[in-house]
Amino acid sequence: MAPRFLRRLFSSPRDELGLVAESLLSERGEASGVALASELLAEYSAASEDVRLQFLLLLAQRFGADLKKIDQAIKRYTAEPGAETARQLHEAAESRLQEFLRRVNLAPGGTAVLVRMREDVLRNLAKHPELKPVDADFRHLFVSWFNRGFLVLRHIDWSTPASTLEKIIQYEAVHEINGWTELRNRLDPADRKCFAFFHPTLVDEPLIFVEVALTKAIPDAIAPLLAAGRTPIDPKRATTAVFYSISNCQAGLQGVSFGNFLIKQVVEELRRDMPHLKTFVTLSPVPGFMQWLQREGKAAFTAAEFDTFKSLDEPGWPGSADIAKGMQPLLQRAIGTYLLQVKHSSGKPRDPVSRFHLNNGASLERVNWLGDVSPKGLREAAGFMVNYLYDLDVIEKNHEAFAHSGEIATSRQVRNLVRKRPSAPARS
Repeated sequence: MAPRFLRRLFSSPRDELGLVAESLLSERGEASGVALASELLAEYSAASEDVRLQFLLLLAQRFGADLKKIDQAIKRYTAEPGAETARQLHEAAESRLQEFLRRVNLAPGGTAVLVRMREDVLRNLAKHPELKPVDADFRHLFVSWFNRGFLVLRHIDWSTPASTLEKIIQYEAVHEINGWTELRNRLDPADRKCFAFFHPTLVDEPLIFVEVALTKAIPDAIAPLLAAGRTPIDPKRATTAVFYSISNCQAGLQGVSFGNFLIKQVVEELRRDMPHLKTFVTLSPVPGFMQWLQREGKAAFTAAEFDTFKSLDEPGWPGSADIAKGMQPLLQRAIGTYLLQVKHSSGKPRDPVSRFHLNNGASLERVNWLGDVSPKGLREAAGFMVNYLYDLDVIEKNHEAFAHSGEIATSRQVRNLVRKRPSAPARS
């Protein structure tokens, strides 16, 4: 059974939701408006998934822009073009939902509930495309509310409150953390760092975090970095900072970019505290490679070559020297093709991790064979990992070239992976 407040809304005529929402929009007293918003948020949080969906669909139906006001504003602007009539047109074109969400956000804990509300919108978008305007309004407001100027960078270490450390375990999206011992292995040693962005309204909820390893060289595999029995190095002897895991924490903030600011600010923090660091790189997954290879990669190979990839289905194939050696040249050509030539609808690389780092101004420095032989690494990327290099002297140049023309800054090693297929011998 639906909670009291929403049960009242959905068991009576649909117009009742409009009346309740209208009362919040027309509420002039801040205290009474906050009380109404608090009740609505509490009831939404307690509601079933179906009731939440019905609520969101009614928002889409009843809280768009007022078409009559838009038409009147257009007529005023047409009759008298100017800054004031343009402002009036802009205000008229804004959906009523945006003001509704602003007022709901005044309630204590309102931002957190609205972020979860957008998670519900995103989860239902595929089956209910009519929610797209609702999603657009959420995103428009969140881009402003979670502006970089409001974000706080914090260093996460073993002394950080447990409530936040639990979130790091929960939200780790690249290399799973299995309990407190593994978490301590990533945070406590002097050659390991972790940084996260927070927002003042989500006190203990990280928005995004990055894990960093301090090393003496650019790594080519993840296992040595995460090994429980490894010997930490003296941070003063480190020359390289490796960003080996970047995790977004709030699904409801999808489309609101934090990562580019995070990496650049962490680089600045590390340079300030450890000026002896000379190299800043990632050790990144290639999450879309195997999906592309299985669905579309056949066109890049002969039938005999592609047939070789059947060995990828054999459990433990990286442990067989003969199988791995036979596939390595073909897989390296395939990964090079995927990273450099396979495009997203935007014209940028299809691989989301590559698109992210290249847009930040990094260069595609090195592709690592069998860099991640975990079940996930083999399933998603045939074990490949990539180093993206953040060269501070050319970051802006790389970003501009990528943003304007899609140009990928890459090393010779990666370019050499994509070579022409040898010509078939002439028949006698």
